[in-house]
Amino acid sequence: MRILASVKTDETMKKIFLCAMLCIQAALFAAGDEAGDRITGIYVAEYEGEESKVSIFKENDGTYSAQVIWVKDKYDSDGNLKTDEKNPDKSKRDTPCDEIVLIEHMSYDSRKDCWTDAKIYDPVRGIKANVSCSFEEDGRLKVRGSLMGIGMSVYWEKIE
Repeated sequence: MRILASVKTDETMKKIFLCAMLCIQAALFAAGDEAGDRITGIYVAEYEGEESKVSIFKENDGTYSAQVIWVKDKYDSDGNLKTDEKNPDKSKRDTPCDEIVLIEHMSYDSRKDCWTDAKIYDPVRGIKANVSCSFEEDGRLKVRGSLMGIGMSVYWEKIE
């Protein structure tokens, strides 16, 4: 009888242990997701003399994208709305400057506490580069683009 009770206790303990491990794993996954969501919001960005606001948002697939939502000087000297005239994709050259998508489908890496695995589009030069984003100690978002071993960082200030 004691042996039978011991076997049942062992099976119960295994089930409790398995359940606890699944709960811990789910909590860690959710915490990583929340940590990744820190990047979402509105940022002020200055680059090559242009001041703009960029929205970083979470896509349905769990990745993050960034789009320009406001540009300080969105009209040229003739009063025409500036567009994405340098875009290598000719179908996007009529996109208004305050609607340009800069980053698509960036992933959060919880081990490195950074967002990577995407390209950033530079509308000033009309090029795409690898991108990684991470927060500095002062709270600014460091956006680092690199192409063929040459890199450059800009810093975006979160305002919302």
